[in-house]
Amino acid sequence: MEALFKIAEASAQGILYLMGVMSIISVAITIERHLALKRIGGSSKELMHGFKKVLANQSINQEQLTKFSEDSSSLEGRALGYGLSYVKEHGPSGLDDLFNFFKTTEKPGLEKNLNILGTIASNAPYVGLLGTVMGIMKAFNDLANSPGQGNEVVMSGIAHALVATAAGLAVAIPAVVAFNHFQKQVSLTLGNIDAARDLCLAYIKSNKA
Repeated sequence: MEALFKIAEASAQGILYLMGVMSIISVAITIERHLALKRIGGSSKELMHGFKKVLANQSINQEQLTKFSEDSSSLEGRALGYGLSYVKEHGPSGLDDLFNFFKTTEKPGLEKNLNILGTIASNAPYVGLLGTVMGIMKAFNDLANSPGQGNEVVMSGIAHALVATAAGLAVAIPAVVAFNHFQKQVSLTLGNIDAARDLCLAYIKSNKA
């Protein structure tokens, strides 16, 4: 039992350092993903504006699609370029599979490190709670070893222990917000690739008609 209290005493402080490391990792991933997805989203805005114009005018021609597909800075433009090249060589059969394969290959890059961010977001409160439990154990052990100091030892120890829970929540809440925001951006980008596929299919059908 004494060994357990010694572990609790060492862990209470160590967990705070761990929370600091988790916070640094979370902030670093958030900044990196924000810049990466902002760059991808910025290059897609103009292309998606062109897609909306096509939808509004309800007219698709080869010149428009070629112009869209030449925008290699955006995922949608590259996907459309691959789709048009595939149709010229093989026809429309298998076009859906091509776009699905493109999304499969691009998705890991879009979700880079989001699994780590999600893990931090979901587990930081529990790590903080563990630190609090360890801190409370230490506080009561200190009281047992110093009976003359009364409640002051316990209250001070519990107050310090609760810092771990607060730190866990402080790390988790921004991480959860960032994770959900980035997941939404990834879903939007993948949806835009589906829009490029649908535009390609619409062009094929209009030519057949």
